[in-house]
Amino acid sequence: MQALDTWNPSHGPIVGLLTDIDDTLTTEGVVPATVVQAIAALKARGMAVIPITGRPVGWSVPFAQEWPVDAIVAENGAVALRRNAQGELDKLYQQDDATRIANYSRMQAVLEQIEATVPGAQRATDSAGRECDIAVDHSEFTHMPQAQIDQCVTIMRAAGMNATVSSIHINGWFGEHNKLEGARWIVKTLFGRDLDAEIGQWCYIGDSTNDQLMFQHFENSFGVANIARFVPQLSHLPRYVTRGERGEGFVELAERLCAVA
Repeated sequence: MQALDTWNPSHGPIVGLLTDIDDTLTTEGVVPATVVQAIAALKARGMAVIPITGRPVGWSVPFAQEWPVDAIVAENGAVALRRNAQGELDKLYQQDDATRIANYSRMQAVLEQIEATVPGAQRATDSAGRECDIAVDHSEFTHMPQAQIDQCVTIMRAAGMNATVSSIHINGWFGEHNKLEGARWIVKTLFGRDLDAEIGQWCYIGDSTNDQLMFQHFENSFGVANIARFVPQLSHLPRYVTRGERGEGFVELAERLCAVA
């Protein structure tokens, strides 16, 4: 990973920033005012800003209403929130209603199995707002050792689910979506643009193992400094890293983007 200060865009002006939320925008579980101001500064320069998170869509609603973002993609790419012409939120899904209903029942059975068999495993406190995935808390309100984290992932995958680990949760879901597919989908939906065709003009910033597909795909990929915790588990690192951790690191990147815009 190279220092953020060494980065410059090499494929024309940056048109958009995709970002993780927990421990990338947040600091100690709170989004500082400086982060919201940094997002507004990017928007003022004409850039798209789209958070892509493993958090549930229900949890994401107030942030989609309050933050100056184009949309929020929740539940690792499954569902998005965007404002319509009347200023109200529309909810967009990648899966049809019948598929979501069937998958929901299957996921709840896996979650109950995890809670019954993995010592200390507890569903995430935001589970009531989830529609397309399940989440087990490993670092938000509890601490789960790596061996138990791995056990949860193994159970999810044995059931045919996708599974990934964020800085706070273990997420599992049925379907082909993920953060990268969610990014492609929302960029096409919002702007009619092909993300892959102009990938050099987009950036991604994150902090943990569930961001590594994005780190691999984006040449303009960034990690906030607290990514150091997950480096041993990462097969693909971000190309650049900020000096500051969490929200402070995000603000650093936003300032850099504004400087080169």
